[in-house]
Amino acid sequence: MKAAVISSPGVVRIETVEDPTPGPRDVVVQVAACGLCGTDLHILQGEFAPTLPIVPGHEFAGEVVALGSEVRELSVGDRVAADPSLYCHECHYCRQGRNNLCERWAAIGVTAPGGAAEYAVAPAANCVRLPDHVRTRDAALIEPLSCAVRGYDVLRSRLATQVLIYGSGTMGLMMLELAKRTGAAVVDVVDVNSERLATARSLGCTEAATSADEIQRPRGWDVVIDATGNQEAIQDALGRVGKGGTYLQFGVSDYAARATIEPYRIYNQEITITGSMAVLHSFERAADLFAAGVLDPEVFISDRVPLDDYAAALQQFRAGKGRKIQVVP
Repeated sequence: MKAAVISSPGVVRIETVEDPTPGPRDVVVQVAACGLCGTDLHILQGEFAPTLPIVPGHEFAGEVVALGSEVRELSVGDRVAADPSLYCHECHYCRQGRNNLCERWAAIGVTAPGGAAEYAVAPAANCVRLPDHVRTRDAALIEPLSCAVRGYDVLRSRLATQVLIYGSGTMGLMMLELAKRTGAAVVDVVDVNSERLATARSLGCTEAATSADEIQRPRGWDVVIDATGNQEAIQDALGRVGKGGTYLQFGVSDYAARATIEPYRIYNQEITITGSMAVLHSFERAADLFAAGVLDPEVFISDRVPLDDYAAALQQFRAGKGRKIQVVP
């Protein structure tokens, strides 16, 4: 089969690799679409994936074409979205129910071959059937949405909060949509990309600006979310949290990124700083939200490109052009 392969830092090629074979509790999925994510850029630059080469792609959906010998709950022909998480279920954190912090953390598209290919293997237990009205290729959005749902689980938002989101790419826009649906009174968005800000405005944010200085919230915000991973944005965002507020590190930064905090201010103003890592007990809920129309795929997906153009799609994503970019085998 054809697949994108990151062979070494900075090098990605389209190669012919062996067709996948399912284990007893696995299925083989014919990939309909695979989304690009910031994690893929980190893998390309030599971070996150423990070993290379790897077939990337952890956001994918498709049709089941082969079953492992012990799979009974799925059938050939089922259309599914796949949770890429591969937990050990045995370590200290898994036993505490915090599987996303698994000491043997693994994921399809990061430690195991992913969906940037014609076919991918996934555990049957990780697959969610799609209802008839959901298009298969659109359902590749369920995985990033499940990460956003996990972020809101961490926030435990109260009604009528004032929220500030840094970044209006795919993840920032998903956080915007969830903020609106979890009772926020105000959802402001900051981004240096004017095209992306226009999308945030179209989705109904309260204010959209290139700097938080342009938005009049003299007491700061109850919740500040970084969805950029950018060091300068993170530093600015930390200073925008109001008294008693919460800062969520949601964007994936480089390993080397650093930010300065003010311990006295954190103490004196009872500020919470927290993070959200990937998916945790949120994939099925994200699938339900997606089926209910919480996201408009025509807004969120800006580009669908052939798998052969995977390298160029990564460069487009790195340049901040468009929103969610999908490759289609």
